[in-house]
Amino acid sequence: MLIRTFALLLAVSSLGSASLAVAPKTNVLFLIADDLNCQLGSYGAKQMHTPHVDRLAARGVRFERAYSQVPSCCPSRTSFLTGRRPHATGVLLNPGGPNAYQWHFRTFIPDTVTLPQLFKQNGWFTARVGKLYHYGVPMDIGTSSLDDFPSWDLAVNPRGRDRDNEEPIVTLRAGYYAGILSWLRDEEGSGAAHTDGIGATEAIELLECFRSSAQPFFLAVGFYRPHTPFVAPGEYFDLYPLEHIALPPLSADDRSRTPASAYATLRREEHNATELQQRQAIQAYYASVSFMDAQVGRVLSALDHLGLTEDTIVVFTSDHGYHLGDHGLWQKDTLFERSARVPLIIALPQGGARGQTARGVVELLDLYPTLADLCGLTPPDYLDGVSLRPVLTDPDREVKHAAFTQSLRRASGFNGYSVRSGRWRYIEWESGNGIERQLFDEEADPGETVNLADAPQHAAVVAELHALLEQQRPSQ
Repeated sequence: MLIRTFALLLAVSSLGSASLAVAPKTNVLFLIADDLNCQLGSYGAKQMHTPHVDRLAARGVRFERAYSQVPSCCPSRTSFLTGRRPHATGVLLNPGGPNAYQWHFRTFIPDTVTLPQLFKQNGWFTARVGKLYHYGVPMDIGTSSLDDFPSWDLAVNPRGRDRDNEEPIVTLRAGYYAGILSWLRDEEGSGAAHTDGIGATEAIELLECFRSSAQPFFLAVGFYRPHTPFVAPGEYFDLYPLEHIALPPLSADDRSRTPASAYATLRREEHNATELQQRQAIQAYYASVSFMDAQVGRVLSALDHLGLTEDTIVVFTSDHGYHLGDHGLWQKDTLFERSARVPLIIALPQGGARGQTARGVVELLDLYPTLADLCGLTPPDYLDGVSLRPVLTDPDREVKHAAFTQSLRRASGFNGYSVRSGRWRYIEWESGNGIERQLFDEEADPGETVNLADAPQHAAVVAELHALLEQQRPSQ
Protein backbone atom coordinates (compact mmCIF):
# COMPACT_ATOMS: atom_id res chain seq x y z
CA MET A 1 0.00 0.00 0.00
CA LEU A 2 2.86 2.37 0.76
CA ILE A 3 4.37 1.56 -2.64
CA ARG A 4 1.09 2.38 -4.34
CA THR A 5 0.81 5.65 -2.43
CA PHE A 6 4.35 6.59 -3.41
CA ALA A 7 3.61 5.70 -7.05
CA LEU A 8 0.54 7.89 -7.03
CA LEU A 9 2.35 10.85 -5.53
CA LEU A 10 5.16 10.43 -8.02
CA ALA A 11 2.70 10.27 -10.91
CA VAL A 12 0.84 13.36 -9.74
CA SER A 13 4.02 15.38 -9.28
CA SER A 14 5.47 14.30 -12.64
CA LEU A 15 2.61 15.55 -14.81
CA GLY A 16 4.25 18.92 -15.21
CA SER A 17 3.54 22.43 -14.12
CA ALA A 18 1.30 23.17 -17.12
CA SER A 19 -1.60 21.18 -15.70
CA LEU A 20 -1.08 22.56 -12.20
CA ALA A 21 -0.80 26.21 -13.08
CA VAL A 22 -4.39 26.58 -14.25
CA ALA A 23 -7.25 27.78 -12.09
CA PRO A 24 -8.64 25.26 -9.62
CA LYS A 25 -10.84 22.64 -11.24
CA THR A 26 -13.73 20.57 -10.01
CA ASN A 27 -13.07 16.99 -8.96
CA VAL A 28 -15.31 14.03 -9.85
CA LEU A 29 -16.10 11.09 -7.58
CA PHE A 30 -17.93 8.47 -9.64
CA LEU A 31 -19.50 5.70 -7.53
CA ILE A 32 -21.16 2.72 -9.17
CA ALA A 33 -22.77 -0.40 -7.74
CA ASP A 34 -23.13 -3.67 -9.65
CA ASP A 35 -26.61 -5.06 -10.45
CA LEU A 36 -28.37 -2.57 -8.16
CA ASN A 37 -32.04 -1.85 -8.73
CA CYS A 38 -33.97 1.11 -7.32
CA GLN A 39 -34.91 -0.56 -4.05
CA LEU A 40 -33.28 2.11 -1.91
CA GLY A 41 -34.65 4.14 0.94
CA SER A 42 -34.44 7.38 -1.03
CA TYR A 43 -36.40 5.74 -3.86
CA GLY A 44 -39.28 4.87 -1.56
CA ALA A 45 -38.27 1.34 -0.48
CA LYS A 46 -39.07 1.71 3.20
CA GLN A 47 -37.77 -1.74 4.07
CA MET A 48 -34.26 -0.92 2.87
CA HIS A 49 -31.43 0.26 5.12
CA THR A 50 -29.40 2.52 2.81
CA PRO A 51 -28.68 5.61 4.93
CA HIS A 52 -25.52 6.69 3.10
CA VAL A 53 -26.89 6.66 -0.43
CA ASP A 54 -29.99 8.35 0.99
CA ARG A 55 -27.79 11.02 2.57
CA LEU A 56 -26.21 11.69 -0.81
CA ALA A 57 -29.68 12.02 -2.36
CA ALA A 58 -30.56 14.58 0.32
CA ARG A 59 -27.81 16.89 -0.91
CA GLY A 60 -28.12 16.23 -4.63
CA VAL A 61 -30.66 15.51 -7.35
CA ARG A 62 -32.26 12.08 -7.47
CA PHE A 63 -33.31 11.01 -10.94
CA GLU A 64 -36.58 9.10 -10.75
CA ARG A 65 -36.55 7.87 -14.36
CA ALA A 66 -33.00 6.97 -15.34
CA TYR A 67 -32.39 4.04 -17.69
CA SER A 68 -29.62 1.75 -18.80
CA GLN A 69 -29.11 1.24 -22.53
CA VAL A 70 -28.65 -2.52 -22.07
CA PRO A 71 -29.68 -4.45 -18.93
CA SER A 72 -26.39 -6.35 -18.94
CA CYS A 73 -23.03 -5.40 -17.42
CA CYS A 74 -20.54 -5.21 -20.29
CA PRO A 75 -22.64 -3.42 -22.93
CA SER A 76 -24.15 -1.05 -20.37
CA ARG A 77 -20.83 0.02 -18.90
CA THR A 78 -19.30 0.32 -22.34
CA SER A 79 -22.19 2.53 -23.44
CA PHE A 80 -22.08 5.10 -20.66
CA LEU A 81 -18.27 5.20 -20.41
CA THR A 82 -17.99 5.90 -24.15
CA GLY A 83 -21.17 7.96 -24.36
CA ARG A 84 -22.39 5.84 -27.28
CA ARG A 85 -25.37 3.62 -27.91
CA PRO A 86 -24.65 -0.12 -27.99
CA HIS A 87 -24.69 -0.53 -31.76
CA ALA A 88 -22.18 2.30 -32.05
CA THR A 89 -19.79 0.62 -29.61
CA GLY A 90 -20.20 -2.85 -31.14
CA VAL A 91 -20.60 -4.33 -27.64
CA LEU A 92 -24.05 -5.90 -27.45
CA LEU A 93 -23.55 -8.85 -25.09
CA ASN A 94 -21.57 -9.91 -22.07
CA PRO A 95 -18.34 -11.62 -23.18
CA GLY A 96 -18.06 -15.37 -23.17
CA GLY A 97 -15.54 -18.05 -24.08
CA PRO A 98 -11.77 -17.89 -24.48
CA ASN A 99 -11.82 -14.86 -26.79
CA ALA A 100 -13.57 -12.50 -24.39
CA TYR A 101 -11.42 -9.55 -25.44
CA GLN A 102 -13.21 -9.52 -28.79
CA TRP A 103 -16.03 -7.85 -26.87
CA HIS A 104 -13.85 -4.89 -25.88
CA PHE A 105 -15.11 -1.72 -27.50
CA ARG A 106 -11.65 -0.78 -28.83
CA THR A 107 -11.94 -3.75 -31.16
CA PHE A 108 -14.74 -1.82 -32.91
CA ILE A 109 -14.01 1.85 -32.17
CA PRO A 110 -10.26 1.93 -31.36
CA ASP A 111 -9.85 5.71 -31.38
CA THR A 112 -12.76 6.60 -29.13
CA VAL A 113 -12.12 8.88 -26.16
CA THR A 114 -13.81 7.56 -23.03
CA LEU A 115 -15.31 9.65 -20.24
CA PRO A 116 -12.36 9.27 -17.85
CA GLN A 117 -9.91 9.53 -20.75
CA LEU A 118 -11.30 12.97 -21.64
CA PHE A 119 -10.55 14.12 -18.10
CA LYS A 120 -7.10 12.53 -18.23
CA GLN A 121 -6.29 14.37 -21.46
CA ASN A 122 -7.27 17.67 -19.85
CA GLY A 123 -5.13 17.51 -16.73
CA TRP A 124 -7.19 15.51 -14.26
CA PHE A 125 -5.59 12.56 -12.50
CA THR A 126 -7.83 9.60 -13.31
CA ALA A 127 -7.95 6.58 -11.02
CA ARG A 128 -10.10 3.48 -10.85
CA VAL A 129 -10.76 1.26 -7.85
CA GLY A 130 -12.74 -1.93 -8.51
CA LYS A 131 -15.20 -2.58 -11.32
CA LEU A 132 -15.84 0.12 -13.92
CA TYR A 133 -15.54 -1.68 -17.22
CA HIS A 134 -16.65 -5.30 -17.43
CA TYR A 135 -15.47 -7.95 -14.96
CA GLY A 136 -16.80 -11.46 -14.74
CA VAL A 137 -17.99 -11.87 -11.15
CA PRO A 138 -16.70 -13.54 -9.09
CA MET A 139 -13.85 -15.07 -11.13
CA ASP A 140 -12.35 -11.79 -12.41
CA ILE A 141 -12.31 -10.03 -9.04
CA GLY A 142 -8.75 -8.93 -8.32
CA THR A 143 -7.80 -8.69 -12.01
CA SER A 144 -8.01 -5.97 -14.66
CA SER A 145 -10.33 -8.16 -16.80
CA LEU A 146 -11.73 -6.05 -19.68
CA ASP A 147 -10.43 -2.75 -18.36
CA ASP A 148 -9.55 0.09 -20.71
CA PHE A 149 -5.99 1.06 -19.88
CA PRO A 150 -5.96 4.43 -21.74
CA SER A 151 -8.73 5.61 -19.41
CA TRP A 152 -6.66 5.68 -16.21
CA ASP A 153 -3.46 7.00 -14.68
CA LEU A 154 -3.86 4.44 -11.91
CA ALA A 155 -5.97 1.30 -11.49
CA VAL A 156 -6.48 -0.70 -8.29
CA ASN A 157 -7.98 -4.20 -8.27
CA PRO A 158 -9.10 -5.13 -4.74
CA ARG A 159 -9.68 -8.78 -3.87
CA GLY A 160 -11.22 -9.94 -0.60
CA ARG A 161 -12.47 -12.97 1.26
CA ASP A 162 -15.73 -12.99 -0.71
CA ARG A 163 -13.62 -14.01 -3.73
CA ASP A 164 -11.32 -16.40 -1.91
CA ASN A 165 -13.80 -18.16 0.34
CA GLU A 166 -16.31 -19.65 -2.13
CA GLU A 167 -16.66 -23.13 -0.65
CA PRO A 168 -19.54 -22.35 1.77
CA ILE A 169 -21.55 -20.30 -0.76
CA VAL A 170 -25.12 -21.56 -1.27
CA THR A 171 -25.89 -21.86 -4.98
CA LEU A 172 -28.79 -23.12 -7.05
CA ARG A 173 -26.33 -24.76 -9.44
CA ALA A 174 -23.55 -26.83 -7.87
CA GLY A 175 -20.09 -25.32 -8.33
CA TYR A 176 -21.41 -22.27 -10.15
CA TYR A 177 -21.68 -18.78 -8.66
CA ALA A 178 -21.81 -16.44 -11.66
CA GLY A 179 -25.14 -15.64 -13.25
CA ILE A 180 -27.11 -17.87 -10.90
CA LEU A 181 -28.76 -17.14 -7.57
CA SER A 182 -26.11 -17.76 -4.91
CA TRP A 183 -25.42 -16.26 -1.51
CA LEU A 184 -23.45 -16.44 1.72
CA ARG A 185 -23.95 -15.05 5.20
CA ASP A 186 -20.33 -14.51 6.25
CA GLU A 187 -20.03 -14.90 10.01
CA GLU A 188 -16.25 -15.06 10.18
CA GLY A 189 -14.83 -12.11 8.27
CA SER A 190 -15.33 -8.40 8.84
CA GLY A 191 -16.60 -6.14 6.11
CA ALA A 192 -13.16 -4.57 5.85
CA ALA A 193 -11.83 -7.90 4.53
CA HIS A 194 -14.38 -8.14 1.73
CA THR A 195 -13.55 -6.86 -1.75
CA ASP A 196 -15.78 -3.80 -1.45
CA GLY A 197 -14.44 -3.05 2.03
CA ILE A 198 -10.88 -3.18 0.69
CA GLY A 199 -11.93 -1.08 -2.29
CA ALA A 200 -13.40 1.59 -0.03
CA THR A 201 -10.18 1.64 2.01
CA GLU A 202 -8.11 2.04 -1.16
CA ALA A 203 -10.38 4.83 -2.40
CA ILE A 204 -10.02 6.66 0.93
CA GLU A 205 -6.24 6.37 0.72
CA LEU A 206 -6.33 7.89 -2.75
CA LEU A 207 -8.51 10.76 -1.52
CA GLU A 208 -5.93 11.41 1.19
CA CYS A 209 -3.26 11.67 -1.49
CA PHE A 210 -5.40 13.92 -3.66
CA ARG A 211 -5.93 16.32 -0.76
CA SER A 212 -2.26 17.25 -0.83
CA SER A 213 -2.18 17.72 -4.62
CA ALA A 214 -3.12 20.83 -6.57
CA GLN A 215 -4.22 18.63 -9.44
CA PRO A 216 -7.94 17.80 -9.82
CA PHE A 217 -8.98 14.17 -9.81
CA PHE A 218 -11.49 11.88 -11.46
CA LEU A 219 -11.85 8.94 -9.07
CA ALA A 220 -14.12 6.07 -10.12
CA VAL A 221 -15.00 3.52 -7.44
CA GLY A 222 -16.78 0.40 -8.64
CA PHE A 223 -18.40 -1.78 -6.00
CA TYR A 224 -19.05 -5.47 -6.77
CA ARG A 225 -22.08 -5.85 -4.58
CA PRO A 226 -24.89 -6.67 -4.84
CA HIS A 227 -23.87 -8.83 -7.86
CA THR A 228 -24.12 -12.59 -7.35
CA PRO A 229 -22.97 -14.29 -5.28
CA PHE A 230 -24.73 -12.13 -2.68
CA VAL A 231 -22.06 -12.16 0.05
CA ALA A 232 -22.11 -9.90 3.10
CA PRO A 233 -21.25 -10.07 6.80
CA GLY A 234 -23.99 -11.51 9.00
CA GLU A 235 -24.85 -8.17 10.61
CA TYR A 236 -26.34 -6.99 7.30
CA PHE A 237 -28.52 -10.08 7.01
CA ASP A 238 -29.90 -9.27 10.46
CA LEU A 239 -31.35 -6.05 9.06
CA TYR A 240 -33.82 -8.14 7.05
CA PRO A 241 -35.47 -10.92 9.08
CA LEU A 242 -36.45 -13.76 6.80
CA GLU A 243 -39.98 -13.88 8.16
CA HIS A 244 -40.55 -10.30 7.00
CA ILE A 245 -39.67 -11.01 3.37
CA ALA A 246 -42.61 -11.72 1.09
CA LEU A 247 -42.49 -12.80 -2.55
CA PRO A 248 -43.98 -10.32 -5.04
CA PRO A 249 -47.41 -11.05 -6.56
CA LEU A 250 -47.60 -12.23 -10.17
CA SER A 251 -49.96 -11.10 -12.93
CA ALA A 252 -51.80 -13.43 -15.30
CA ASP A 253 -49.17 -12.77 -17.99
CA ASP A 254 -46.42 -13.49 -15.48
CA ARG A 255 -47.94 -16.85 -14.64
CA SER A 256 -48.51 -17.82 -18.28
CA ARG A 257 -45.25 -16.13 -19.41
CA THR A 258 -46.90 -14.23 -22.19
CA PRO A 259 -45.31 -13.18 -24.46
CA ALA A 260 -42.72 -15.94 -24.19
CA SER A 261 -39.85 -13.77 -25.41
CA ALA A 262 -40.27 -11.40 -22.46
CA TYR A 263 -39.70 -14.24 -19.99
CA ALA A 264 -36.97 -16.17 -21.80
CA THR A 265 -34.26 -15.31 -19.27
CA LEU A 266 -35.78 -17.43 -16.50
CA ARG A 267 -33.38 -20.25 -15.63
CA ARG A 268 -34.58 -23.72 -14.73
CA GLU A 269 -32.95 -23.55 -11.30
CA GLU A 270 -34.70 -20.27 -10.52
CA HIS A 271 -38.05 -21.62 -11.65
CA ASN A 272 -37.59 -24.69 -9.44
CA ALA A 273 -36.36 -22.77 -6.38
CA THR A 274 -38.44 -23.30 -3.26
CA GLU A 275 -40.23 -20.40 -1.61
CA LEU A 276 -37.68 -20.53 1.21
CA GLN A 277 -34.77 -20.36 -1.23
CA GLN A 278 -36.37 -17.39 -2.98
CA ARG A 279 -36.82 -15.51 0.28
CA GLN A 280 -33.24 -16.35 1.30
CA ALA A 281 -31.97 -14.99 -2.01
CA ILE A 282 -33.91 -11.74 -1.54
CA GLN A 283 -32.62 -11.41 2.01
CA ALA A 284 -29.04 -11.91 0.81
CA TYR A 285 -29.48 -9.36 -1.98
CA TYR A 286 -30.81 -6.80 0.49
CA ALA A 287 -27.91 -7.56 2.85
CA SER A 288 -25.43 -7.03 0.01
CA VAL A 289 -27.07 -3.72 -0.86
CA SER A 290 -26.76 -2.49 2.72
CA PHE A 291 -23.14 -3.66 2.90
CA MET A 292 -22.38 -1.78 -0.32
CA ASP A 293 -24.17 1.27 1.09
CA ALA A 294 -21.92 1.16 4.18
CA GLN A 295 -18.82 1.28 1.94
CA VAL A 296 -20.27 4.20 0.01
CA GLY A 297 -20.72 5.89 3.38
CA ARG A 298 -17.07 5.36 4.29
CA VAL A 299 -15.92 7.01 1.05
CA LEU A 300 -18.34 9.93 1.36
CA SER A 301 -17.35 10.49 4.99
CA ALA A 302 -13.70 10.60 3.97
CA LEU A 303 -14.54 13.14 1.28
CA ASP A 304 -16.15 15.31 3.96
CA HIS A 305 -13.40 14.77 6.52
CA LEU A 306 -10.67 15.67 4.04
CA GLY A 307 -12.40 18.89 3.03
CA LEU A 308 -12.92 17.78 -0.57
CA THR A 309 -16.72 17.78 -0.73
CA GLU A 310 -17.02 21.44 -1.68
CA ASP A 311 -14.80 20.88 -4.73
CA THR A 312 -16.18 17.53 -5.91
CA ILE A 313 -19.09 16.40 -8.08
CA VAL A 314 -20.41 13.09 -6.78
CA VAL A 315 -22.26 10.61 -9.00
CA PHE A 316 -23.89 7.42 -7.74
CA THR A 317 -25.51 4.90 -10.06
CA SER A 318 -25.68 1.27 -11.22
CA ASP A 319 -25.16 -0.45 -14.57
CA HIS A 320 -28.76 -1.74 -14.78
CA GLY A 321 -31.64 -2.90 -12.61
CA TYR A 322 -32.44 -6.32 -11.17
CA HIS A 323 -35.39 -8.69 -10.74
CA LEU A 324 -36.08 -10.29 -7.37
CA GLY A 325 -39.00 -12.55 -8.19
CA ASP A 326 -41.13 -9.78 -9.68
CA HIS A 327 -42.71 -11.02 -12.93
CA GLY A 328 -41.52 -14.43 -11.75
CA LEU A 329 -38.05 -13.42 -12.94
CA TRP A 330 -34.64 -13.11 -11.36
CA GLN A 331 -31.57 -11.05 -12.16
CA LYS A 332 -31.45 -8.95 -15.36
CA ASP A 333 -31.50 -8.99 -19.21
CA THR A 334 -35.21 -8.16 -19.56
CA LEU A 335 -36.93 -5.02 -20.77
CA PHE A 336 -39.31 -4.68 -17.86
CA GLU A 337 -38.95 -1.52 -15.78
CA ARG A 338 -37.23 -3.30 -12.87
CA SER A 339 -34.40 -4.46 -15.16
CA ALA A 340 -33.94 -1.34 -17.31
CA ARG A 341 -34.30 1.35 -14.64
CA VAL A 342 -31.35 2.41 -12.51
CA PRO A 343 -30.77 4.65 -9.50
CA LEU A 344 -28.98 7.87 -10.38
CA ILE A 345 -27.96 10.62 -7.97
CA ILE A 346 -25.78 13.60 -8.85
CA ALA A 347 -24.63 16.02 -6.15
CA LEU A 348 -22.91 19.24 -7.15
CA PRO A 349 -20.32 20.79 -4.83
CA GLN A 350 -21.84 24.26 -5.13
CA GLY A 351 -25.13 25.55 -6.44
CA GLY A 352 -27.68 23.33 -8.05
CA ALA A 353 -30.75 21.75 -6.53
CA ARG A 354 -30.42 19.83 -3.29
CA GLY A 355 -32.63 17.06 -2.04
CA GLN A 356 -34.94 17.29 -5.04
CA THR A 357 -36.26 14.75 -7.52
CA ALA A 358 -36.03 14.99 -11.30
CA ARG A 359 -38.90 13.09 -12.92
CA GLY A 360 -37.97 13.55 -16.56
CA VAL A 361 -36.62 10.61 -18.54
CA VAL A 362 -32.81 10.37 -18.73
CA GLU A 363 -30.28 7.76 -19.86
CA LEU A 364 -26.96 6.56 -18.48
CA LEU A 365 -25.18 7.67 -21.63
CA ASP A 366 -26.09 11.24 -20.63
CA LEU A 367 -23.48 11.05 -17.86
CA TYR A 368 -20.54 11.64 -20.23
CA PRO A 369 -21.77 14.94 -21.72
CA THR A 370 -23.07 16.03 -18.31
CA LEU A 371 -19.76 15.68 -16.49
CA ALA A 372 -17.86 17.22 -19.39
CA ASP A 373 -20.26 20.18 -19.39
CA LEU A 374 -20.05 20.68 -15.62
CA CYS A 375 -16.24 20.69 -15.72
CA GLY A 376 -15.89 22.93 -18.76
CA LEU A 377 -14.56 20.26 -21.12
CA THR A 378 -15.36 19.84 -24.79
CA PRO A 379 -16.46 16.25 -25.41
CA PRO A 380 -16.24 14.45 -28.76
CA ASP A 381 -18.97 15.46 -31.19
CA TYR A 382 -20.12 11.87 -31.72
CA LEU A 383 -21.66 11.40 -28.25
CA ASP A 384 -25.24 10.13 -28.25
CA GLY A 385 -26.32 11.57 -24.89
CA VAL A 386 -27.23 15.06 -23.74
CA SER A 387 -26.08 17.15 -20.79
CA LEU A 388 -28.25 17.00 -17.69
CA ARG A 389 -26.86 20.26 -16.38
CA PRO A 390 -30.17 22.16 -16.81
CA VAL A 391 -31.93 19.51 -14.70
CA LEU A 392 -29.39 19.83 -11.89
CA THR A 393 -30.37 23.46 -11.38
CA ASP A 394 -34.06 23.01 -12.16
CA PRO A 395 -35.26 19.41 -11.61
CA ASP A 396 -38.56 20.22 -13.35
CA ARG A 397 -36.73 20.68 -16.65
CA GLU A 398 -36.81 17.87 -19.20
CA VAL A 399 -33.96 17.45 -21.66
CA LYS A 400 -35.24 14.47 -23.65
CA HIS A 401 -38.57 12.84 -24.36
CA ALA A 402 -37.65 9.16 -24.27
CA ALA A 403 -35.09 6.58 -23.16
CA PHE A 404 -34.11 3.52 -25.16
CA THR A 405 -33.05 0.11 -23.88
CA GLN A 406 -32.28 -3.02 -25.85
CA SER A 407 -31.55 -6.64 -25.03
CA LEU A 408 -29.93 -9.20 -27.28
CA ARG A 409 -30.11 -12.80 -26.17
CA ARG A 410 -27.28 -15.11 -27.25
CA ALA A 411 -29.01 -18.31 -26.13
CA SER A 412 -32.62 -17.71 -27.10
CA GLY A 413 -32.07 -15.61 -30.21
CA PHE A 414 -34.69 -13.06 -29.10
CA ASN A 415 -33.83 -9.42 -29.75
CA GLY A 416 -35.76 -6.83 -27.80
CA TYR A 417 -36.05 -3.04 -28.07
CA SER A 418 -37.83 -0.74 -25.67
CA VAL A 419 -38.72 2.92 -25.43
CA ARG A 420 -39.68 4.60 -22.14
CA SER A 421 -41.52 7.90 -22.30
CA GLY A 422 -42.85 9.86 -19.36
CA ARG A 423 -45.92 7.63 -19.04
CA TRP A 424 -45.40 4.57 -21.21
CA ARG A 425 -43.04 1.66 -21.71
CA TYR A 426 -43.32 0.08 -25.15
CA ILE A 427 -41.41 -3.10 -26.03
CA GLU A 428 -40.92 -5.04 -29.25
CA TRP A 429 -39.44 -8.54 -29.22
CA GLU A 430 -38.17 -10.14 -32.42
CA SER A 431 -38.86 -13.86 -32.20
CA GLY A 432 -39.74 -16.89 -34.28
CA ASN A 433 -43.35 -15.81 -33.94
CA GLY A 434 -42.69 -12.44 -35.52
CA ILE A 435 -42.88 -9.24 -33.44
CA GLU A 436 -44.30 -9.60 -29.93
CA ARG A 437 -45.35 -6.31 -28.35
CA GLN A 438 -45.90 -5.03 -24.84
CA LEU A 439 -47.25 -1.68 -23.72
CA PHE A 440 -47.49 -0.65 -20.07
CA ASP A 441 -49.00 2.45 -18.51
CA GLU A 442 -46.31 3.11 -15.90
CA GLU A 443 -48.36 5.76 -14.12
CA ALA A 444 -51.52 3.70 -13.66
CA ASP A 445 -49.83 0.29 -13.58
CA PRO A 446 -46.25 0.58 -12.22
CA GLY A 447 -46.17 -3.17 -11.60
CA GLU A 448 -46.64 -3.77 -15.35
CA THR A 449 -49.48 -6.22 -14.81
CA VAL A 450 -51.60 -5.46 -17.90
CA ASN A 451 -50.22 -5.50 -21.44
CA LEU A 452 -52.11 -2.84 -23.43
CA ALA A 453 -50.35 -3.33 -26.78
CA ASP A 454 -53.39 -4.87 -28.48
CA ALA A 455 -55.99 -2.57 -26.91
CA PRO A 456 -57.70 -0.59 -29.72
CA GLN A 457 -57.91 2.56 -27.60
CA HIS A 458 -54.11 2.65 -27.36
CA ALA A 459 -53.35 2.07 -31.06
CA ALA A 460 -52.20 5.67 -31.50
CA VAL A 461 -49.83 5.37 -28.53
CA VAL A 462 -48.37 2.17 -29.98
CA ALA A 463 -47.90 3.82 -33.37
CA GLU A 464 -46.19 6.85 -31.85
CA LEU A 465 -43.82 4.81 -29.69
CA HIS A 466 -43.09 2.38 -32.51
CA ALA A 467 -42.00 5.34 -34.64
CA LEU A 468 -39.67 6.51 -31.87
CA LEU A 469 -38.24 3.02 -31.57
CA GLU A 470 -37.62 2.82 -35.30
CA GLN A 471 -35.48 5.95 -35.08
CA GLN A 472 -33.11 4.18 -32.69
CA ARG A 473 -33.32 0.61 -33.94
CA PRO A 474 -30.08 -0.30 -35.78
CA SER A 475 -30.34 -0.87 -39.51
CA GLN A 476 -30.27 -4.53 -40.48
